Amino acid sequence: MLMHGFPDSMHLYDRLMPHLVGRRRVVRFDFLGWGESDKPAGYPYTATNQVGDIDAVVNSLPDERVVLVAHDASGPPAIDWALRNPDRVEELVLLNTYYEWTIGLRRPHAIVLYSTPGLNVIARKLSTMRPDLEQRLFHYQVGSFIRDGDARAELVPRLFEQFHASRPAFWRHTSGMLGQVASRRLKARQLQHFHRPVRIIFGVSDPFLNPRLAKRFAGQFPNNNLHLIENSGHYVQVDEPELVANLMTAEFRHATLPA
Repeated sequence: MLMHGFPDSMHLYDRLMPHLVGRRRVVRFDFLGWGESDKPAGYPYTATNQVGDIDAVVNSLPDERVVLVAHDASGPPAIDWALRNPDRVEELVLLNTYYEWTIGLRRPHAIVLYSTPGLNVIARKLSTMRPDLEQRLFHYQVGSFIRDGDARAELVPRLFEQFHASRPAFWRHTSGMLGQVASRRLKARQLQHFHRPVRIIFGVSDPFLNPRLAKRFAGQFPNNNLHLIENSGHYVQVDEPELVANLMTAEFRHATLPA
């Protein structure tokens, strides 16, 4: 089950899908308010409510264990769901994501604008008044996540095309981000009691959701497999789709935290 973060959609996995087809059954979806999903007006788009989205998708599948693949902002709801439903989890795969507020966590520049109280009000007004500035910011920030120029030229416009309709979800989610990650500081203690396999696959050159967070996850989950991918950044599934697919589908072997 492939889950996206923000400000993207399930198209984030377009380059990964060809390397998974035929190896595993794959389900990908847009969270409520994002991409091609419904966008009910006034709905509280939060990480907590995204747990319900995951529940709905899993319950629509056959009664079997699922592999949850989380990236970026889907980390908190995916981990929350896994903690509540360990018997339904085959594996948990974490791709450049986060869970709690910790020293190593860095917000991308655009997320700082939209998640900082006061600044977020100004950013939303500017987005409404100057859509050209919003587009330039989107292309700058999301484009910086992708190493390959051809992949950048293909994917960024596709994601931005869906972004305008996803604004309410993006604004609501980012405005509550700081409180959500702070509230998970205590819940993070539960990670040490989650014994299902956890694959941690991070692009090394991501300055925001960085190797420090990956190693922290490895120190928290007792049954983990850690992979740090060189020459890859925030969108590790875009930069190295074949390698990521191979790591996701390989035989799971417990790995200890490197020094």
